[in-house]
Amino acid sequence: MRILLHDYVGYPYAVQLSRHLAARGHEVLLAYCSSTQNPRGIVERLPEDAPTLAFEAIDLGEMIPKHGLIKRLRMEIAYGKRLVDVCERFQPEVVISGNTPSIPQHRLVRRCRRRKIRHIFWVQDIYGMAALKILQRKMPILGHLIGNFFLMLDRRSAFQSDALVVIAENFVPLYKQWGVDPKKIHVVHNWSVLEDLPVRPRENAWSAKQDLGSGKRFLYTGTLSMKHNPALLLALTKMLDESGEGQLIVVSEGSGIEWLQREKKIQNLRSLQCMCFQPFEEVAEVMGSADVLVAVLEHDAGIFSVPSKVLSYMCAGRAILGAMPSDNLATQLITGQGAGRVVDPEDIQGFCAAAQELLKSPDVRNKCGEAARKFAEENFDIDRIVSRFEEILAP
Repeated sequence: MRILLHDYVGYPYAVQLSRHLAARGHEVLLAYCSSTQNPRGIVERLPEDAPTLAFEAIDLGEMIPKHGLIKRLRMEIAYGKRLVDVCERFQPEVVISGNTPSIPQHRLVRRCRRRKIRHIFWVQDIYGMAALKILQRKMPILGHLIGNFFLMLDRRSAFQSDALVVIAENFVPLYKQWGVDPKKIHVVHNWSVLEDLPVRPRENAWSAKQDLGSGKRFLYTGTLSMKHNPALLLALTKMLDESGEGQLIVVSEGSGIEWLQREKKIQNLRSLQCMCFQPFEEVAEVMGSADVLVAVLEHDAGIFSVPSKVLSYMCAGRAILGAMPSDNLATQLITGQGAGRVVDPEDIQGFCAAAQELLKSPDVRNKCGEAARKFAEENFDIDRIVSRFEEILAP
């Protein structure tokens, strides 16, 4: 098949899916947005790649802002137009699209429907649902209207797609309630790139290059904005400063890490080390250098979302310290597998207490890390995942 796989962020698992589909003889173009501040996979050809694989970055000339609703909407509309142009040029037989804001996603679905191109809606989260929560709080009346507009687009995208791939069973009742034919809903759990994320020793080339201390290491990597409540990471840093028992390494970009860097300087925090995103090839060593990996998810996040960082953390074989809503799938994954400790994202005291438990208990850390890696090895088999997608892609 001739497949356009569009992943707005360019997450490593979508890149891996593209590579393996191409390796099976399909002609694959992976398109992604290069105007977002996110960690992504290796979105360029490698020597071992199949000749039928190509990549295309959709660049808007500037970064899409996290804040500033009007500008963001204008840029998402412009992105939707460019995405449709890519589809027109490539002329695929089938399109898979995920992780995409409501406006460009709906525009792509409509174009596929007009051109009689089979469209697979890869549902990672309900974009409109999260937007509704955030916007209603910021501007109650207008935010309610805009949020419901996004939800309406999400529903239409689901109806007009030929199939939906959802990342958890929890999505199915909602789409049934919306009137979507359950026969076209397929569950494929998200995964991380196991082959690129082997368990690495704590002391490795990356940790040596960064001159990390010998004390216990907590590490956060991934997107960090103010809505992720970086105050949790600040409290963890202060606790480590007081105890003198370790450090927190934050690998990120954006407003959250900029705020942390200012607080580090103002409060003279010794235990905090901030750095920008690292090359994907080094991510295994980045995570391997940690004793505990940290994940934060705000209350406004959809209950269905599973942050990709949590799935990558599972590969690393390290205990996970989380601050996430109890009804989120990531919380259920970590606690259900015994892979770490999770508290409410507003419970700063509980977050620090859980950190102390992991700090003081090497046996607990080891058991959590082993459980995390075991889950990844049992569930992230890319050959099985690609075969499942091929079944869904077939007309």
